[in-house]
Amino acid sequence: MTARELDAAGITEPALRAAYAQCRRLNARHGRTYFLATRLLPVERRPAVHALYGFARWADDIVDSPAADVPVHRRAADLTHLEQRLHRGLRDGRSTEPVVLALADTARRYAIDHRHFHDFMASMRSDLEVTDYPTYADLRAYMHGSAAVIGLQMLPILGTVVPREEAAPHAAALGVAFQLSNFLRDAGEDLDRGRVYLPADLLSAHGVDRELLHWSRRTGRRDPRIRAVLEAFAHLTRGVYREAAPGIAMLDPVSRPCIRTAFVLYGGILDAVAADGYTVLHRRAVVPRRRRATMAADGLVRLLAARTAARAGRRTVLPTAPARGRPTASGTSAAAPLHEEAV
Repeated sequence: MTARELDAAGITEPALRAAYAQCRRLNARHGRTYFLATRLLPVERRPAVHALYGFARWADDIVDSPAADVPVHRRAADLTHLEQRLHRGLRDGRSTEPVVLALADTARRYAIDHRHFHDFMASMRSDLEVTDYPTYADLRAYMHGSAAVIGLQMLPILGTVVPREEAAPHAAALGVAFQLSNFLRDAGEDLDRGRVYLPADLLSAHGVDRELLHWSRRTGRRDPRIRAVLEAFAHLTRGVYREAAPGIAMLDPVSRPCIRTAFVLYGGILDAVAADGYTVLHRRAVVPRRRRATMAADGLVRLLAARTAARAGRRTVLPTAPARGRPTASGTSAAAPLHEEAV
């Protein structure tokens, strides 16, 4: 349904359509949970979400190149090149790199603050150099750029029924909660890359260090101290989900089914990890397909109800349409938002 999404969004220029289509393919291929939830958004808003995901995935693939023999200095150079293209794309609205072209167009249409993209790139660069975090506070500081800003980028696309600044802290927390869930699930794979996202103070509180993690990963043997760390990390993550939860009701009603579905599916990673005995150093926990299907069906029912209510004019959404006109240097648009009916 790529053409339908692009038509609904008013994206007509061929090169731009191709750029958005590439971002959509990246989302469908790599972000299964995220892509499933995106399908519950109004059709005209999906391309913008694909653009955000496509760019983030492109940068992440540079940092964590599938080719093990790509040296750090080469990845750093590639990241610098992408960042230069990002600066030019956000400034001029043009790029020969499809994911940058789609991102720049989305930033303009929805007046997304450019600082969020620059903060994201800063966190990507730190992943080339930083391999662990002394405290949970240090990890949260890193996740401002790697995760919180993703929620803030999404907020103008989703729309709100309250002033955006009121919903922003919850949107940022949701981005962090999703990433913490991934850190827990992917602890073994990250360890293979030389990274430990479990804070050092949490590890030491339970008598765990990097050497013990490597031993467990290498031998496949378990240790109750490691399980205690993983349980504590899951507990921290559930607390961040609680920070994020009030923000769902602040969104445009037609966007809520998408975010609620993502909220439950990503939260389900924690349940899957627990059900698997916290063996994430040895195998990746997976949310059962039946649960994914059930949540998608529930999201569809909620979406249909929200669309019916929107057509009946029961709620006012702020803002309710992409901003038109060029953004200012801070990433905000001088044009006023237009009203938009959910499809």
